[in-house]
Amino acid sequence: MTPHQQNSRLLRLATYASVATATLLIVAKLAAWLVTDAVSVLASLIDSLMDVGASVVNLLAVHWSLQPADKDHRFGHGKAEALAGLAQAAFIGGSALFLALHAVDRLVNPAPLSDIGVGIGVMLFAMAATGVLLVFQHRVIRATGSTAIRADALHYATDLATNSATLLALILAVLGWPGLDPLFALGIAVYIFYSAFQIAREAVDLLMDREIEEQHRQRIKALAFTVAGVRGVHGLRTRRSGHIAVIQLHLELDPDISLLEAHAISDRVEDVLHTAWPDADITIHQDPAGLELDQRGD
Repeated sequence: MTPHQQNSRLLRLATYASVATATLLIVAKLAAWLVTDAVSVLASLIDSLMDVGASVVNLLAVHWSLQPADKDHRFGHGKAEALAGLAQAAFIGGSALFLALHAVDRLVNPAPLSDIGVGIGVMLFAMAATGVLLVFQHRVIRATGSTAIRADALHYATDLATNSATLLALILAVLGWPGLDPLFALGIAVYIFYSAFQIAREAVDLLMDREIEEQHRQRIKALAFTVAGVRGVHGLRTRRSGHIAVIQLHLELDPDISLLEAHAISDRVEDVLHTAWPDADITIHQDPAGLELDQRGD
């Protein structure tokens, strides 16, 4: 199985696991909210409802982004992941607004809680299930660098935080402070808004072709110089298209070598770069060293 096929398989498994986990948690949290009437449990339920919506969008986006380039999309479909990230940010931001309004209403109109033990048990189960999913998602992120899965993992990390806050609110209610329940819900809403902003910012960076991280750019240059015959590197431009890195650079070579030799050196540089970024889309231009060169980029 090629690296691309392995990454594609991991991405699909991650999306299926995300949808299945969120659906399971919705059923459990809905039951807990109906039993306890705790607004903090409702907060966690709303978060899981948004998780399902976002995960389904993610599933479709990852499926689309993995489609090969065609005559209408010569650079592939990787930016579908960024569009999915923006959709997730909208889902999550909307859920935070709804939750904040409900928490304010509960502060103005307090209501008693009941069967809190059931809610505590469900929250513990939800935290365990979310934790298992996050471990798997981070494995996929390390392997693929997927923006869509990273966004999905971020809002599941948010879900873990909301579950923890909900659990604490329920425990405090047992100890005689039920009025803290809506306050915790408000705090969760603020945290969800912050998470939505992070997801949206990363998606916009991808859509706007932001350069990849500086340490990776420096590594690209260092790897190029490991190939015999490379005298300089300039004009480096990078971006991401979904989980694929796009790398463009100019190599400065001995002006007296043949075109065939220059091409062979470029091929070796490309092979070296592919050891670090197996799925990368790499374009290399050869320039004669010592002449006035195009200095766009670094």
